[in-house]
Amino acid sequence: MTQTTNPAASPTAPDSPDRPLPAPRTPRIHRAWFVAAVTFVTIIGAAAFASLPGLLIEPLHGEFHWSRGTIGFAVSVNLALYGLTAPFAAALMDRFGIRKVVAVALTVIAAGSLLTVWMTAAWQLVLFWGVLVGLGSGSMALAFAATVTNRWFVARRGLVTGILTAAGASGQLVFLPLLSWLVENHGWRPAAVTVALAALAVVPFVWLLLRDHPADVRLAPYGGAYAPKPAPVAGAARRAVTVLFKAARTGPFWLLAGTFAICGASTNGLVKTHFVPAAHDHGMPVTAAAGLLAVIGVFDVVGTIASGWFTDRFEARRLLAVYYALRGVSLLFLPMLLAPAVHPPMVFFIVFYGLDWVATVPPTIALCREHYGEDSAIVFGWVLASHQVGAALIAFAGGLARDVFGSYDIVWYASGALCAAAALMALVIRRTRVASPAPATR
Repeated sequence: MTQTTNPAASPTAPDSPDRPLPAPRTPRIHRAWFVAAVTFVTIIGAAAFASLPGLLIEPLHGEFHWSRGTIGFAVSVNLALYGLTAPFAAALMDRFGIRKVVAVALTVIAAGSLLTVWMTAAWQLVLFWGVLVGLGSGSMALAFAATVTNRWFVARRGLVTGILTAAGASGQLVFLPLLSWLVENHGWRPAAVTVALAALAVVPFVWLLLRDHPADVRLAPYGGAYAPKPAPVAGAARRAVTVLFKAARTGPFWLLAGTFAICGASTNGLVKTHFVPAAHDHGMPVTAAAGLLAVIGVFDVVGTIASGWFTDRFEARRLLAVYYALRGVSLLFLPMLLAPAVHPPMVFFIVFYGLDWVATVPPTIALCREHYGEDSAIVFGWVLASHQVGAALIAFAGGLARDVFGSYDIVWYASGALCAAAALMALVIRRTRVASPAPATR
């Protein structure tokens, strides 16, 4: 993969305008791909925390006799803070750099997960897993992937977005079978320690290998022209809020936020949190149910990367409508498929649903970029906040519905109907006239 640079560019050092730097280099394999690889590994390492909540519900209920609604509330706090932190994290990356923000976030995730080992009360679960892990994971949210993609890539943005989004599913694939085995055979505490160690193990990779901007290594972004590194942007919180108020005056923002809230409700909030206990209610072993979630992760990688490829070639809003419609249909059938053993129809659901798990992310990021330009990473952070608020509401409502009705069925049906509404909302998003994308380089 070669990179075409601008030979006329002659950047100068910010602190010495009269002393020119050497011309930007033209490496055989562009450094952007190495940055993307480090980002991929980082997201995989941080994804361990996302694999655990669904596995904790039954063990915590059995040991502490906390209601599923109480445990679901802690998970909902985690999911809500994950989303609400994201836009501020994107602005903090502009202020302090990607490396510093991500390294601190991973450390906070590790601390929160490790402290749960010594908890004895429900409020401690809310504080450690809900608040600390929520804040840390929010700073590692998809806004991280969006920021890296926006800075390092001009060509292949949709594909790279798909690959980095799939990293979360890859982390789920790597950790979920291990964590479910630990919970089943050794209890939930070793699983929580494993999550903490996984987050800490990634910190050296971030600090030593990740770079904030192509100009740090005298390169142009992949597929684009060289540009000097912008000065740090002060007032990160003020900028995040200012961008929110500016975007909130436009219709596409509310449609994107609404569809993504339903996306979060029908994935992280519902399936990732409640699929394992729901399957266990029907007699399926926890390890088997966790294995099915891991298989969702396998096909999510395929579906999300394919979605990134489609996003580079087809209209994003139509892709969103198709994705939400197909997801809604699959969720309406799920209550009829749950059984003590894994049968072919359930396998078909897992494959079909897995291909659609977060396929919505690349076209959503593309629409944010199309409508909001340089502010798109922060706008996507706020859209992601709505995703996590939707996930948080369903995480709590799902546990409450199970306590009240003795079944999750009503939540599956409601989520299917919401996905149908999201498909219609996606089609309403207006189109903008944008310049033709930069030609892909090889």
